[in-house]
Amino acid sequence: MNISGTIVTYKNTHEVLQKAIISFLNTALDVHLYIVDNSPTDELKILCKDARVEYIFMNSNKGFGAGHNVIINNPSKMGKYHLVLNPDIEFQPGTLESLFLYMENNPDVGNLMPKVIYPDGNLQYLCKLLPTPKDWIIRMFIPFKKIKNKIDFDFEMHFADYDKEMNVPYLSGCFMFLRKSVIEEIGSFDEGIFMYGEDTDLNRRIYQKYKTMYYPKACIIHNFEKGSHKNPRLLWIHIKAAIYYLNKWGWVFDKERSRINKITKLKYNTYK
Repeated sequence: MNISGTIVTYKNTHEVLQKAIISFLNTALDVHLYIVDNSPTDELKILCKDARVEYIFMNSNKGFGAGHNVIINNPSKMGKYHLVLNPDIEFQPGTLESLFLYMENNPDVGNLMPKVIYPDGNLQYLCKLLPTPKDWIIRMFIPFKKIKNKIDFDFEMHFADYDKEMNVPYLSGCFMFLRKSVIEEIGSFDEGIFMYGEDTDLNRRIYQKYKTMYYPKACIIHNFEKGSHKNPRLLWIHIKAAIYYLNKWGWVFDKERSRINKITKLKYNTYK
């Protein structure tokens, strides 16, 4: 198998999920997709009629990372490359082929993310520095948009040229094109994080030994909404995830974070 993929679902609309499934299957490559459903009912099963799609009903919601780990922790179910895919993603034919070829030609890359845009064509700034407490917690409660924008400019690497390839320490978990052999070495998602931040943790662990590349020659559409900024329950989940991550890696004293962020800014800052 060339590429396996997982989509972890939770009460997603049929229309949105179907676009993601069709996007993944629309390729001549040997692919297999797992729908890991955390929903309270199995009504999404109706969308999994293709022989290349396997539906797994969890009958509980243990979180984003735990859902993907159902497959990632079982190497026999993975292809040479494994795609962690959000249910609100869609892309054109040829995208998987482009990413597959890039990984084949660059064996030092452990994770690959394409350019990500909104449905209206605007860029999503999903290449990020390793987060500090200011980036993840304090920013949520600052009432001044100007200050938030200033933090985002640095954290989300607005200073970089998003039309060029970059080796980035934190790539969004909405689309993680992972090398199976690297995941077998590095490990899977940390299930201590229910949602938000598990992608940061995994990408950081990969980045310690391999490149985690942003590749703008391939492009996907992400129907992205910052749910944690609108829903009090999701906000609390986001805060707990940030606390867990910072307890694990370091709050103020994280020498590796400081070193990596400094190197990344020096290398990709176009405002020098």
